[in-house]
Amino acid sequence: MRIAFDEMDETVIPQFRGGQKETRARMFFDGQNRIMRGVLIPGASIGLHTHETSSEIIYILSGTGKVLYDDTEESLAPGDCHYCPKGHRHSLINDSSDDLVFFAVVPEQ
Repeated sequence: MRIAFDEMDETVIPQFRGGQKETRARMFFDGQNRIMRGVLIPGASIGLHTHETSSEIIYILSGTGKVLYDDTEESLAPGDCHYCPKGHRHSLINDSSDDLVFFAVVPEQ
């Protein structure tokens, strides 16, 4: 199945999960799984949240940032992949001066 992000409407989510500024995303959802390409502008973040019924895989396409993962902090750069298993918590933060562009998959479990 082809998923053409450039042909999708962009959704703007203010303060996603209690984060800062806004998250912009083009998202496919089949009722069970979310597949998205997202952008965090400089200073934006996705708030700290726990994956109760899903996991999440985030692949960094461009820009840099960091994740808070349980009790750790990890730097991310293009080509890095962050995995948050079910039952764990994380936050994605753009602490740079450029957009942070990422690809994410959130499968329900």
